[in-house]
Amino acid sequence: MLRTFFTIVIGLAIVSAMLGRTHSRPSSHLPDAAQNAFDDETARVAELKAQNSAQFTNQEGAVELQRQPDGHFYADVRINGNLIHMLVDTGASDIALSRDDARMADLATSIGMPDVVGEGADGAVHGEFAKLDRVELGPLTAQGLDAIVLNNGQQSLLGQSFLSKFSSVEIHGDKMVLR
Repeated sequence: MLRTFFTIVIGLAIVSAMLGRTHSRPSSHLPDAAQNAFDDETARVAELKAQNSAQFTNQEGAVELQRQPDGHFYADVRINGNLIHMLVDTGASDIALSRDDARMADLATSIGMPDVVGEGADGAVHGEFAKLDRVELGPLTAQGLDAIVLNNGQQSLLGQSFLSKFSSVEIHGDKMVLR
């Protein structure tokens, strides 16, 4: 009898968790002030992404990126066939995806991400590990790359696990050239 009770409780918890994931705005349970801050941050990230639209040309097998007004380089990368706007981070070891970008790339993520996947300037970085079927930028396609889905963070990073597949990564003034 007790075992049946626990089975029902666990089943209801799983169903509740799955239903909670289908909400398009996970912060809808926040107080108004927190909700406004969340909305402001989301709008700011969307605006930065729009302003920092990656421009690249594919000439003789090279990808050319222009430095954006915020001083960074961005690339529109196809991950698992879906276009993801990423910050090119030559200092990052791996590809790191925000939760939203992971969903856009058709990656399943868990509700909670308690695992420590790295160490950042602010301490432990929580997330989970993922495997990317296909990553494409310009002439280069890589398959089976490891990535990290970040529990927090709005901007996805394109790190060395992909950039190292190019024969060279050079910065000349306001241009980054990947060959």
